Amino acid sequence: MHLFATHFGTYEVDADANGKPRLLPFRHDPDPSGMGLGYLALGDHPQRVKTPMVRRSWLENGPLAGSGRLRGREEFVAVSWDEAADLIAGEIRRVSSVHGNQAIFGGSYGWASAGRFHHAQSQLKRLLNLAGGFTSSVNTYSYGAAGVLLPHVLGADYKDACDTSPSWSDVADHCRLLVAFGGFRLTNAQVEAGGTGSHRATEWLKRCQEKGVEIVVFSPAASDAPQGGNVRYIPLRPNTDAAVMLGMCHTLLIKGLFDCDFLNRCTVGFSDFESYLIGEIDGVAKDAGWASSISGVPRETIVEIAENLHDLPSLINVAWSLQRAQFGEQPFWAAIALSSMAGHVGKAGCGFAFGLTAVNSVGQPVRRLKGPAFDQGRNPVQHYIPVARITELLENPGGTVEYDGKVLDLPDIRLIWWAGGNPFHHHQDLNRLAEAFRKPETIIVAEPMWTATAKMADIVLPSALPFERDDIAASSRDNWLVYSRRAVEPPAGILSDHEFYCLVADRLGLRQSFDAGLNTDEWLARIYEGYRERYPELPDFQAFRLRGFAALDEGEDAPAPADHFRRFVNDPAAAPLKTPSGLIEIGSAAIAGFGYADMPGHPVWMPPAEWLGAPLAEKHRFHLLSPQPAHRLHGQLEYAPASQSAKRHGAEQFLLSGVDAVELGLIDGDLCEIYNDRGRAIAALTVDAGLMPGVTVLPAGGWFAPDADGVDQGGNPNTLTDIAPASTLSQATAPNSCLVSIRLWKRIGQQAA
Repeated sequence: MHLFATHFGTYEVDADANGKPRLLPFRHDPDPSGMGLGYLALGDHPQRVKTPMVRRSWLENGPLAGSGRLRGREEFVAVSWDEAADLIAGEIRRVSSVHGNQAIFGGSYGWASAGRFHHAQSQLKRLLNLAGGFTSSVNTYSYGAAGVLLPHVLGADYKDACDTSPSWSDVADHCRLLVAFGGFRLTNAQVEAGGTGSHRATEWLKRCQEKGVEIVVFSPAASDAPQGGNVRYIPLRPNTDAAVMLGMCHTLLIKGLFDCDFLNRCTVGFSDFESYLIGEIDGVAKDAGWASSISGVPRETIVEIAENLHDLPSLINVAWSLQRAQFGEQPFWAAIALSSMAGHVGKAGCGFAFGLTAVNSVGQPVRRLKGPAFDQGRNPVQHYIPVARITELLENPGGTVEYDGKVLDLPDIRLIWWAGGNPFHHHQDLNRLAEAFRKPETIIVAEPMWTATAKMADIVLPSALPFERDDIAASSRDNWLVYSRRAVEPPAGILSDHEFYCLVADRLGLRQSFDAGLNTDEWLARIYEGYRERYPELPDFQAFRLRGFAALDEGEDAPAPADHFRRFVNDPAAAPLKTPSGLIEIGSAAIAGFGYADMPGHPVWMPPAEWLGAPLAEKHRFHLLSPQPAHRLHGQLEYAPASQSAKRHGAEQFLLSGVDAVELGLIDGDLCEIYNDRGRAIAALTVDAGLMPGVTVLPAGGWFAPDADGVDQGGNPNTLTDIAPASTLSQATAPNSCLVSIRLWKRIGQQAA
């Protein structure tokens, strides 16, 4: 079977009536994603990078003559692959010899390919490590705050979101109340890093409803609640979820409904948290009335849900989006405290979960593949930053940043090499990032398309798209392996990242170390055999390649993954967590010891600088939320049919309540300017009757495209968001704490009559 594997799932490659390749849904996928069906349209798109390109003044004058002040504003000149390889190898030698390898930033981050071999980060980092190393980044934009907090609270085994959740099968069979803060955006569940052969999250959620699980969703948007029975939607103001959970904790405490035995056996630090709840620390009791005044949720509703959490086998799910906000660690920590007080942690299908439906794999009852990838090697350079601190790194060479109890030095970055990612999608305050990107001496970008990041480079390398090369796709959180076979040849003159890195490695005298003397087919066979060593039941490589896929426990009722909390709760001494205490740390002495003013040692609610209760809301009265889009992954597939057809009047769509639209004198379809002190962006209005007044939603991923006046015509919400971190502890991204104003830009067509 001829298959093409993507982050949106697996597709079958077929031919249309004219013999032209086309993609069809994978026959074994019960809920295939339509997002990737138009992938092949990118192959000959006008925005394709077709040859190596170098910015004119950099090529003519060198990296030191004009710095980067013209970066993003100047034309490019086509060069040959040999010339590009010579230029890049020369820059690596120059920067490493003059400034040291810490002056090279290996900025690869993103979702370029589901393949294990053509994995942009691994390819680039292997080359740079062999060349002496580079300053790197840690954590992710998706899960940065929680990924730093949870090892302190639950132990290092629970840094990954997928390792905290009970299985969907246990939730359906044993849970009776599922309380979701942030809700379920089911389009997110169509995505999986490394791909999948079977989208099951929507099916499992429906099965829970059919088995009578009551679902309560707290969110500013009714669309975050699933359709069907047993669903109750409760609106709340953005960034106030932790306050609601604390109000529930206080309710359990004063009503004597908390599980004292569990707290004594399985947690540490509850006494300080209790003092905070009753107001001994600041004189304010965190009761249901207090939470109601902050969140807008009725007091009696908070009390009712708290009592139900005690009375019923319950699971609290927290969406990943909630930790992408100022103090974003707090909803996750508060959910752990609330679940612990309710006494359901460790019970089948109960306790807490982070990100059910955030990606396909969370909660899936499958045996997970753990296998090899293209080995990156060891980085000799010890310098690193949290991934969301790129702007500060470039703005403040020689400075420092505090992070997770450490003080990190910020090297003077002279060379950036970015591959397989687009920081002008992921990062915040894009106008400020653009200025920071003009500081390094050289920026190299490997990219199939002319993204905003590619336009900010000095050297642009055209990469083959995933359907133009062979690979093996697999997710370490899933049970599918797919042989992703080339659907079409790449355009003449376009190489894969690996092919080009071989050219650079050759000039650096590193070719044998980089490719190990293997061609692509031999690398794929080596990677697959690494899986077979762990899972001997898999077919041999030739059989796998011929069939196109393999899956662990295919056609069987796979066992639910082990619930580590169950073993821990049964005997904390025999199965301790990897925390300093071996217990769930409702209070963390380590975090308290860091002395961060924005990160106390137990769950709290603190008002963000930008939320609907902030003084700034008098100037900018709308809270902007920027979830993942339903029609692409981040900024990927922006030029594919699904994304283009989702635009309105050629612009990104944003949501606003009918009440707010009337008050602003706007009508459905108006092109509007969304703005604040950081930037201005254009998007088309869609009125949403299920959205709270005072809230606006502009999904992420529109390509940053500022015009001559600096107005982003691409409708990217990160034109407006702040680079301020979630906290000093995590230094994670916080785009969902953002206030904006809205005004009419242009009324289109008949609406103007």
